[in-house]
Amino acid sequence: MSNCIFCDIIAGNSEASFVLRDDRVGVFMDIQPINPGHMLVVPITHAAYLSDLDVDTGAHMFRVAQNLAGALRKSRLMCEGVNLFLADGEAAFQDVFHVHLHVIPRFDGDGFGLTFPEQYYRIPSRAELARAANQIRKNLTPNNIE
Repeated sequence: MSNCIFCDIIAGNSEASFVLRDDRVGVFMDIQPINPGHMLVVPITHAAYLSDLDVDTGAHMFRVAQNLAGALRKSRLMCEGVNLFLADGEAAFQDVFHVHLHVIPRFDGDGFGLTFPEQYYRIPSRAELARAANQIRKNLTPNNIE
């Protein structure tokens, strides 16, 4: 994909500090880390959004991230917990439109966090939840669910 920094990194045309690479993903250090050890799991094949990615590669990304989380906990880097974060779309704060999964080491007092909107504290009715579930269910792609 032209003009995709992650495609350039995967192709070896831009610098990166790789942790690992296999036939489906490359894992490299984030150049703007939230904490030391912050990595990105990036599929080799370009896909702008998670729904554009084949399901086996998507599952592989999370298996790799699980292994990385264990490696972070065993490393000498400060790591009391791990966040996995995937921003899918501009409204979700995606800024590079090539799917990527952040693996972020966390520790108490690191200054990173999530804020919840006011409506988060209003618990929806069961009927509202059922309507939302139905809207999602009728748009699932059956062959992607195992």
